[in-house]
Amino acid sequence: MTNKYDYDVLYIGAGHATFDGAAPLAKTGVRVGVIESGLIGGTCPNRGCNAKITLDEPVKLTRETARLNDILSSAPTINWTANVAHKQEIIDPLPAGLTARLEDGGATIIHGHATFKDAHTVVVDDQQTITAEKIVIATGLKPHRLDIPGTKLAHDSSDFMNLKRLPQSIVIIGAGYIGMEFATIANAAGAQVTVMLHGDQALRDFYQPFVAQVVDDLTERGVTFIKNANVQAFTKQDDQFQVSYGDHQQLTTDWILDATGRIPNLDGLGLDRIGVKYDRHGVYVNDHLQTNVPNIYAAGDVLANDLPKVTPAAYFESKYLMRLFSGQTSAPIDYPVIPSVVFTSPRIAQAGMKIPAAEKAGLTVSDNDLADYWYYQVSKEPIAASKQVHDQDGHLVGVTEISDQAEDAVNALLPAIEYQLDREQIDRLIGIFPTIGYAAWHRA
Repeated sequence: MTNKYDYDVLYIGAGHATFDGAAPLAKTGVRVGVIESGLIGGTCPNRGCNAKITLDEPVKLTRETARLNDILSSAPTINWTANVAHKQEIIDPLPAGLTARLEDGGATIIHGHATFKDAHTVVVDDQQTITAEKIVIATGLKPHRLDIPGTKLAHDSSDFMNLKRLPQSIVIIGAGYIGMEFATIANAAGAQVTVMLHGDQALRDFYQPFVAQVVDDLTERGVTFIKNANVQAFTKQDDQFQVSYGDHQQLTTDWILDATGRIPNLDGLGLDRIGVKYDRHGVYVNDHLQTNVPNIYAAGDVLANDLPKVTPAAYFESKYLMRLFSGQTSAPIDYPVIPSVVFTSPRIAQAGMKIPAAEKAGLTVSDNDLADYWYYQVSKEPIAASKQVHDQDGHLVGVTEISDQAEDAVNALLPAIEYQLDREQIDRLIGIFPTIGYAAWHRA
């Protein structure tokens, strides 16, 4: 590194793609700067994962207690206002804690919006000019908004998680992660929910027979799904809103959530000015997370790749760049197995090779009906199943599970998939009993 610039490494964005690596990088003596226009921590701690899972916790409890209603004396209901207040109690301290982590490590935080002036220079809020030898684009994703009349009448995921009072009726446009998770939460809290799909499939990245079970369960609970909705406009009428869709059809609702996806957060960054290659999928990088401009890198959800857009991937990339910039490695990034989960009720979690790809490749796919397995019957789970993929040598190379405990079961199996453990090695792993992890290993 050289003192020619203000910083050795300058990060734009302060989410997981930054702070997990920037703080330890600064401790090695590298001069680190972090520019953030919003809350330190980015999406996940402040308006994503942490907030969502807090809002979902009462949903999980109400599902379980409903199944055990012949044992428990009363069934709980969700106090929405208290739930949102509890969510805020959880996430409010996080930016300060992450700020302390960065600053205690020696990094400098600059608040504002950065725009590239040249490959080594950014301008913050049109006022402060900052130079760096290396710059990391880690600006993440932002909510996509439908380009239709009245689009400003709809709300995004942050608005939903900050609702002080839950509307009686909600229309959700989109059936990806956000749409399906928030449909689950809103329905459990008492709202009348309608989900409008762009096509005819929800959660396209997940195993569709399992997705169909989630959709059927939500339908039985009162959620309405409209396939191939072709949403055309939003209008306001008195205190309500109308969604125009289909063939001159309209639906009246109290609140609209635009959950049509998330797109790269690159507005005003000035990438065209410096020639960084990007498109609607994100920023393109090589196997060292380096863009086509040699001193500029990118990490996290802003990348144009096929990996799940999840926090653990951003964490891994941030740690990799820390090792690369501190001289601990010069090797290309070598991604581990990255699992993903949708926090519906039940959950669907997956890791490694997906079922359609495995079937196409002719690998062994085993079916496990878990609803009758004693551990899942402890809480009377009605929907529980998994499919496991084994290669020609018997190694576990993929798993997909649907259950209320799917994320924990898949987490337990990650070492077997990542390290290609054989049967003898798996048999030496004795987990705590009785736990879902032990049950998952027993099936591996």
